[in-house]
Amino acid sequence: MKDFIKDILIEDFKDKYEIIYNNSDLIQYLNKKTGAIEGDSKSRRSLGNIYAIYSVLYFYVEKNFYNNKETFKKFDGFEYSELWNFCKRQYGGNKLQNHALNSRLNTEFLNKIAKDPTKELLIINGSKYLIHVDYVYVQNIDISKTLIKIIEKYIELLKTKDFKLSFDLKELVNLKDINEKKFKIDSLLEEKSEARIFEIISYAILKNHYKNQYIYIGTRRTNIKKQSLTLYKTGRTNANDGGIDFVMKPLGRFFQVTEVDKYDKYLLDIDKVLHFPVTFVIKTNANKEKIYSDLLSYIDKMSGGMQVIKNKYINSIEEIITINELKKWLYDLDDININNLIKDIDIYYRLELNIDEDDM
Repeated sequence: MKDFIKDILIEDFKDKYEIIYNNSDLIQYLNKKTGAIEGDSKSRRSLGNIYAIYSVLYFYVEKNFYNNKETFKKFDGFEYSELWNFCKRQYGGNKLQNHALNSRLNTEFLNKIAKDPTKELLIINGSKYLIHVDYVYVQNIDISKTLIKIIEKYIELLKTKDFKLSFDLKELVNLKDINEKKFKIDSLLEEKSEARIFEIISYAILKNHYKNQYIYIGTRRTNIKKQSLTLYKTGRTNANDGGIDFVMKPLGRFFQVTEVDKYDKYLLDIDKVLHFPVTFVIKTNANKEKIYSDLLSYIDKMSGGMQVIKNKYINSIEEIITINELKKWLYDLDDININNLIKDIDIYYRLELNIDEDDM
C-alpha cells in the first residue's frame, strides 16, 4: 500500500484502515494505478482510467448519493457528456482519449483486480454510466469520499513531480555556462529517473547526437547526396499503443526504450516488428556489454537451445545503448546542440505529460 493512500485511510478510518483496504477492490486498484508518483516508477500515469472513476464518484457525491444506498440503486446513471467534460477539465485531461469510459477501465479492472468478475466497475446504460454500488460501500460504509481524496492526492503529487522538471528546465535555460548545463542534464539522467522523463531526455540526446552524422545516398555519382540522420518520436509515451519509440530517417532504424530487468519485453518488442533489427535504449548504468551478455543468456534459456530461435532474436538486436553512452554523447555536444537539446526536452515534456502553460 502506498504511503499516501495509507495516510488517507488512517485519517478516515483510524485502526480499521487495513480492513477497509483489504475489502475494497477499488482502493486496491487505485493503489496499483498510482505508481507514476514514485521516482523509479515504470508505471504509466493511467489518467484516463483514474479520471473515469473520479468523474463518476464526483457526481455521485455532488448529486447527494453519499450514504443514500437505496436511492442510488434506483439511479439509471450519469450522462456521458457530463462525465467526459469533467475528465477533460482535469490536470492533463485535455489530451485524453475516451477509451476508459468506453471499455478499457472495465476490462483491466475485471482481469486484474476484481474478486467477482461478474461485477463491472462502471455500468453502462445506453449513454449513461454509474459505478457498481458494491465498490462504493465496504462493510456498509460509504467510502466514496475517501476514494475521491485518494485520487485528488495522487494528482497533487503528480503535479508536484511534473513541475519539478519544469523548474529544472527553467534553471537550465537560465544557466550561462555550457558545462553547468551539461551537468544539470546529466543529473536528470539516472536509473531512478521516471520512465517518461528518461524517454524524453534520451530522445533529445539521441536526436542531437545523430543529426551531426551523415550518410551519402543515391545510385549514380551525379545523384549522390549528403543527408544527415534524423530521429523521430513515433508516438506519445503515455499512449500505451505498443509502438516503437523512435525511428531514424533515412536508415529506417528502430529504437525502443526499456528497462534493464525486462528481457521478456525485449523479445516482445522484437516480435512486434517481425524481427526487424531494434536498437534498445536502456535505463541502466550497467555496462552495455554486460546487458548484451545477459540478454543472450536469456535468449538461450528461452529458446531451449534451438539455434534457429536463438538466431532469430540475436540477429534482431542492432545495438544496445545505456545511460553511459547517452551521457558520453551529451558531453560531446557543442553549445548550439545543447541549447537545441534543452528546447527538445521542454517541447516533448509538455506534450508527453499533457502540461500546458495554463497548468503551470
